[in-house]
Amino acid sequence: MAESKSTSSRQSKTTQETPNDGAAQAIQKATDEAEEQGFFGTKVDPTDNEAYTLKGVVSGAPTPETDPDYAREVRQKLDDDARAR
Repeated sequence: MAESKSTSSRQSKTTQETPNDGAAQAIQKATDEAEEQGFFGTKVDPTDNEAYTLKGVVSGAPTPETDPDYAREVRQKLDDDARAR
């Protein structure tokens, strides 16, 4: 029976086994922490960035923070997208 390559190396949920070298492990740890916090992957707010500028605010562009109906629409879209995965 084959033995595992290493019992001390950490394996990410979505990537291959992390090498035993310190630099690679530090990079993998930082990447895993960022993934867990949601910095990678699905965009949380689909609102255009322009809606958050002075021009967007003055024009009345909706944002989830300023328009309850738009916020509900955004939440529904995110829920639907999550269910589709």
